[in-house]
Amino acid sequence: MVGNSPALPPYRRIAVEIKNRIERGELQPGDRIPSVREIVRDEGVSVATATRVASVLRAEGYAETIPGIGTVARMPSKLTTGPDRLQLQRTTGSGFRPGERVEIISAELVPANVEVADALEVEEGTHVVQRRRRYLDEDGVVALSTSWLPGELAEAAPELISTGPLPKMTFGLIEDRTGRRAVKRRDSVSIEELPEDVAPLLELDPGTPVLSMANHYWDQHGQITEYARDYMGPGRILAAEYDLQ
Repeated sequence: MVGNSPALPPYRRIAVEIKNRIERGELQPGDRIPSVREIVRDEGVSVATATRVASVLRAEGYAETIPGIGTVARMPSKLTTGPDRLQLQRTTGSGFRPGERVEIISAELVPANVEVADALEVEEGTHVVQRRRRYLDEDGVVALSTSWLPGELAEAAPELISTGPLPKMTFGLIEDRTGRRAVKRRDSVSIEELPEDVAPLLELDPGTPVLSMANHYWDQHGQITEYARDYMGPGRILAAEYDLQ
């Protein structure tokens, strides 16, 4: 079932191969994944090792256990965060993955509340740019994302307070118009209760606890250019994978 990959422990190698079969379409969502008995027989591993395979697949969103049926394949709901979109924009010219689209909900100057004022290092009540967007894919709502930027940026880039699509997202537009390039970010992940103005856009009830990410971006001069908060859609998994040297 698996190729030779001595860097991975057996249970991980087997899980990777099953993930590859799911992604290639050989195992469709709802199909039974290989059982512990089948993995023991086909791979020559112990029952303990074979048991860990399903745990890995469930943790990474590639399997779910259904009472009365067993453990079946599924495709994880992809989640693209603000930092992901910045990287996609710089490497591919687009901030969207295949199948994603965006709805611009609003784009306007608003008085900064306490949270936004602290993040942008301005006085509470100062007018700042607020852009609210809803990202969607074939599985539904990916995230409801709201960005706040210093109000003076609207003078250099009036498109920021228009609901029309931006040619290079906020990052690229600001860099083109002002030379301020986002070079540093800080991400904070938490569980937050959905505010009343956000909940309907995620098709959930106000107060529902959901995964949320706040992002701060700074330019090459150490000045903050953007503060954003994303509320993730139902069933989304936030995951990151890194090569460790």
